[in-house]
Amino acid sequence: MHCVFLDYHGYNNMQVALPAIKEGLGYTQVSLQWVMNAYIIFFGGLLLLGGKLSDLFGQRRIFMWGFSILTLASLLAGLAWNDSVLNVARALQGAGSALITPAAMSIVMTLFTANPKEMNKALAFWGLSGAAGGLAGVFLGGIITEWIGWRWTFLIYVPIGVLALVLSPGLLQKGIRRKGRIDYTGAISITAAIVLFVYGIVTAEHNGWSSPSVIWTMTIGALLFILFIFIQAKKEEPLMPLRIFKIPNLAAGNIALIMLNGMWIPFNYFIMLYLQQVLKFSPFEAGAALIPAPILIAITMIFIAGKLVEKFGLKAVLFVGFLALGGSMLLLSFNTTVDGNYLANVLLALLLASFGRGLAYIPAQTAAISGAKPEESGLVSGIYNTTSQIGAAISLAIIVVIAAATTASSTAGDSVVALNEGFQQAFYWSGMVAFAGAILALLFIRTPKQGEANGQR
Repeated sequence: MHCVFLDYHGYNNMQVALPAIKEGLGYTQVSLQWVMNAYIIFFGGLLLLGGKLSDLFGQRRIFMWGFSILTLASLLAGLAWNDSVLNVARALQGAGSALITPAAMSIVMTLFTANPKEMNKALAFWGLSGAAGGLAGVFLGGIITEWIGWRWTFLIYVPIGVLALVLSPGLLQKGIRRKGRIDYTGAISITAAIVLFVYGIVTAEHNGWSSPSVIWTMTIGALLFILFIFIQAKKEEPLMPLRIFKIPNLAAGNIALIMLNGMWIPFNYFIMLYLQQVLKFSPFEAGAALIPAPILIAITMIFIAGKLVEKFGLKAVLFVGFLALGGSMLLLSFNTTVDGNYLANVLLALLLASFGRGLAYIPAQTAAISGAKPEESGLVSGIYNTTSQIGAAISLAIIVVIAAATTASSTAGDSVVALNEGFQQAFYWSGMVAFAGAILALLFIRTPKQGEANGQR
């Protein structure tokens, strides 16, 4: 599970450095999202391939391939001399993580799939690893950015990656290798579709939604996605067999994860910008301000969410978690002012959002994977990680465009006031995504029948 710690640590570590990266490499307020989206798109777009490779070649081998790519990409990111180079490095980091994550999740699922209660505990500790990484990331990211420089938020992963590669052969089993073919055509088509679709959304803020470049980019992206579905339906060994969606709750669980990441990633992105660009926090202060979030998420996951799921079921807990998330975003939307302060304007919403995240994560993830057979573990892990990352990338792109458009149309003479108006809209629409997740959970999540949770169907 240490890979989850590293992934969340790296995400939060870099996030604290966003304003410094913007100044250092000359990003615009809109293009800055590519520091996150370049990673998210290639992470999400290649996760299905990573899951398939893990099933075919063994988890340990793919895990180590992923860490090799991630380590080299982190070196390139730390040495980046312009924004384009950093975007490429972030895309390569995403590709490396796309190999690491399903391999690690496959190991966990293989160990615990026969015992649903133990699986819930394992998922809780998986989430705890992420929360611990988040805690380390926001704190150390602030220290590194303020006193060493933003480049070290990437370079720090070079020695960590080398250490992981040295230790993995002794700590991880090789895993089960299975026969099969790799659907490279499917992997290329889905990744290209995501890249083009998100790029079209991002450029729409500058070029206009009706511009030919935006229309054609998004049309080609949509056609590539349709091509991907067609390939999956016709191939003997597709990257994502469509029959997999017959697993109870898998489709609904994946939709829940799309909504969960679709509001959480924009929230994290904009709360960090609000703290540093509006409240004028230093990187260290901004990182320290977010420390309560991963602590409360971890406490909720370990001590509360699992027990509530056992007592009330997946649907009820997921619904309440989404409601808490939506409410927290509305608080931020109405409460984040230019002359505000952390205790009065941010802390309560941050705690409510963290509690909601802690409640929603385990039932959403459990719904997405609990009915899978052991031999499908890498595939199912790749699917749920893919859908959640795609949801994050598209949602972030759309909400950034909304925020930028609000700022550009503001009548406020003060640029900080105009910027803050955009952030308020970003929080508002993040809340709407969460409320949509609550409604969908209520409509489509169901309690598994006896035997379904054990991969029997």
